[in-house]
Amino acid sequence: MARDTSRDGFRNKVESFVLTHFAGLWKIVQSNEFLNRRVNKFVTNNAIYKVPTRPYLFSLMAPYTSWDSLIDRTYTGRHLPADWEFNQGDLPKVEELSTLFKKKGETKYSDKSTLLFPYFVQWFTDGFLRTDRNNRMKNTSNHHIDLAPVYGLNQKSTDLLRSHQGGKLKSQILNGEEYPLFYYEDPEQGIVKSEFAGLYEPPKEQQELDSTKKAKLFAMGVERANVQIGYVMMNVLCLREHNRLCDLLAQAYSTWDDERLFQTARNIVMGIFLKLVIEEYVNHLTPYHFKFSVDPASFVNERWYRQNWMSIEFTLVYRWHSALPDQLTYDNQSMPMLDTLWNNDLLIRKGLGALFEETCAQPAARIGLHNTPDFLVDRAELATVKLGRQAQVASYNDYREMCKFPRVTKFEQITKDEEVQQELKELYGHVDNIEFYVGLCAEDVRENSALAPLVGRLVGIDAFSQALTNPLLAPSIFNPQTFSPLGWEILQATNSLSELVNRNVPQNKPFNVTFYRSETGG
Repeated sequence: MARDTSRDGFRNKVESFVLTHFAGLWKIVQSNEFLNRRVNKFVTNNAIYKVPTRPYLFSLMAPYTSWDSLIDRTYTGRHLPADWEFNQGDLPKVEELSTLFKKKGETKYSDKSTLLFPYFVQWFTDGFLRTDRNNRMKNTSNHHIDLAPVYGLNQKSTDLLRSHQGGKLKSQILNGEEYPLFYYEDPEQGIVKSEFAGLYEPPKEQQELDSTKKAKLFAMGVERANVQIGYVMMNVLCLREHNRLCDLLAQAYSTWDDERLFQTARNIVMGIFLKLVIEEYVNHLTPYHFKFSVDPASFVNERWYRQNWMSIEFTLVYRWHSALPDQLTYDNQSMPMLDTLWNNDLLIRKGLGALFEETCAQPAARIGLHNTPDFLVDRAELATVKLGRQAQVASYNDYREMCKFPRVTKFEQITKDEEVQQELKELYGHVDNIEFYVGLCAEDVRENSALAPLVGRLVGIDAFSQALTNPLLAPSIFNPQTFSPLGWEILQATNSLSELVNRNVPQNKPFNVTFYRSETGG
């Protein structure tokens, strides 16, 4: 049975049809630099202008606008005002919603994405979507794609991670490969190395680990950087690239001191990832034939070109817990995903290149309801619903309307899954009662996409408007003077995560690193 598309909106349907058809025409457009830049600007702006632009009228500071709420970025922003009446209405108990997230039968896998996709997403977003554990209305974010998991959230943390020699980050060699230093001096007693005292407060989960796992934890930029093996893989990759660049810069610019080498290498690594986020990661998310590109000069006069401020909606949108399967393959053996938590020995034993390749040889799970691993249902999915209610987030239909989708009037317009339709009806009674996060998860993933329609639109809005406003992408800064002529050349020549991995692992063979399952291609 097909989903009822009567509430998708005529303009939305036309835009989607044009971008997902006429592959030959799009190829011609992108082969012409002038046309490509013009169309890239138009399509990017078309995505961002679906909602009102920053500054946000409200934040989680208060349900009204004040001068403090407009400038205090320690509070999370919000697109729509708090809806106290909706959240005090006849909503189902949070515990009753677990039935929507728990699996019924086997894991449903993505047709498009490899396991690298959820690994990258968690690592990438953890740097700027950081809810304050003591006050969930606030955040501890710098609101930038600044690779905080690698470099730390502030200068004190950064200084503790630096070797202060040759611009490099502190590292060690294990099995012939480079890794961060270990965090603990005495894992048995939980004693942190004195050189990392004050780096961060270890989370409770880390403190409760056995000494064997503690002994292999690395000193990295944020408190949860060791939480899952995919997260650690990305951090190790960035450390290796940073230190590799320091060697190249030192050779090219012999008069540079430690500080300039460090700061320039950091700029280059951040610039590379800003480019890859748009040109590889975001393009993977969409079903479009047109491929977005980084063109900073095209956007500086747009009204959305404002200071970054992460929102509660962006925080909820990026909770893609169901993309992780229950089981994964490691060394050709099946193992529970739960065993990849706080387990750096998996990486040390196998090596970075081989683990990336094995990760990319298996699929991610499909994002949606009835597909979340059991260990994440309570601690992640239901916790997200609670956060939405605590923040008094408006309804799913309100956000559809904000994003220029018609409000749904029937459950059949959300998903073709008849069982989910019935469950939503039993839990919420009417489509207007469906909560934002539940509605996001209930929608069907688009063909040849990693995401459902409303999720995809919200990601596009925030991803573009908060990546392209990064200071390093300002036209006056995005140039060889900032990155050095050598760094600029490296940045411009780096077009994929695969290139980044393969130049930072022992060169016994090229490793296959991709977001795409082999049958879907790039």
